[in-house]
Amino acid sequence: MTEVSTDFCVIGGGPAGLSLALLLLRSGARVTVAERSGSLERAYRGEILQPGGQAVLAPLGVLDGIVARGTCPLDGFQLLQGTRALMDIDYGRLDPPHNTLLSVPQRHVLAELLAHCERYLGFRYLAGHRVRDLVMDGTRVTGAEVTGPSETVVVQSRCVVGADGRYSKVRKLAGIEAGRADVFDQDVLWFKLEAAGRMAGRVRIFRASTGAVLVHDSYPDRLQIGWTLPHGGYRTLAEQGVEQVKAQLCAAVPRYADLIDEQLTSLRELTLLDVFGGCAPQWERDGLVLLGDAAHTHGPLGAQGINLAVQDAALLHPVLLNALRHDDFGALRLADFRRQRQPDIDRVMKVQQMQSKGMLGRHGLGDLVRPVAARLIQHTPIGAKITRRIAFGNPAIEVRTDLFASD
Repeated sequence: MTEVSTDFCVIGGGPAGLSLALLLLRSGARVTVAERSGSLERAYRGEILQPGGQAVLAPLGVLDGIVARGTCPLDGFQLLQGTRALMDIDYGRLDPPHNTLLSVPQRHVLAELLAHCERYLGFRYLAGHRVRDLVMDGTRVTGAEVTGPSETVVVQSRCVVGADGRYSKVRKLAGIEAGRADVFDQDVLWFKLEAAGRMAGRVRIFRASTGAVLVHDSYPDRLQIGWTLPHGGYRTLAEQGVEQVKAQLCAAVPRYADLIDEQLTSLRELTLLDVFGGCAPQWERDGLVLLGDAAHTHGPLGAQGINLAVQDAALLHPVLLNALRHDDFGALRLADFRRQRQPDIDRVMKVQQMQSKGMLGRHGLGDLVRPVAARLIQHTPIGAKITRRIAFGNPAIEVRTDLFASD
């Protein structure tokens, strides 16, 4: 068993955890990150980087490197019913410089963040290490015990940060409820297709009787496909076999039927995302704080995952530095993060529920209301405000570069 000492122990090396780690390192703190995966070559879900996330990663110094590793710029969103575009949101109308979506492999984001973190002597990265327990002093969290392929490491820290996703082990160990809410009517079945010369240049949602299908470009020369199914309905579909799945998909998106027919050969090539919302009632304990999906979980609509994660990190950064300066990591001080962030999270959840019903809902009154709502969003100030909120999140969140130490 090895013991190390640090200021901050971050559990989870995703966009939230590594963004926060780099922010803290650039401010002179020592940071240890424990990530359960042994490499960056693993399965990811979110690939869309909204302008709000770009606005955080740019002053952090990593956005140019991420783009250089390979991305697909996307002009905006389309909602289609057959060949008819019900809604066409052009991101080019947003204020520059961040007025486009970026489809980027998440490993490119993580690799660039990790490369920058590794420039600092105060950084330690424990790849392939899973959190096993929290280190406690009475009711205060003082570190974490993480287990790797060949060793167990006890990380003594001033504060433990749970950035380990929607099924957070840190949250469970801290005795905090997930706050799961099944507020969406869909799950999403994801897969990718090789599609050189067939790129769309935007995120498209195709409405069909068999369920809406989300399609966007994925680097390099691929399409990311997400088929929405009734919540909990995949088992029944899978029992019918891959040929029936292909037939329904081809009917929903006939323009890609040839690619689906050629490339989709097994149900093993599909990844099911259990779509649910949730917000933990508390994000903090004495000596511990949660962020990203560990604190609040969202659906895939509006491509908010990476956006929310890196904005969480930017907002939590000064809260943690203030706690370090006062040598006070009590729950009351750490709760400043939740108090500032909760209104944003509540708004995102409400918007996603409206998007789910309006864009993906099956038949009924929505078929009559949908075209009217689409025109409202595209051609009125209210719609422009909604678009900006989806694209940028809370525009008041910014990287506190004034807190950075000299590199």
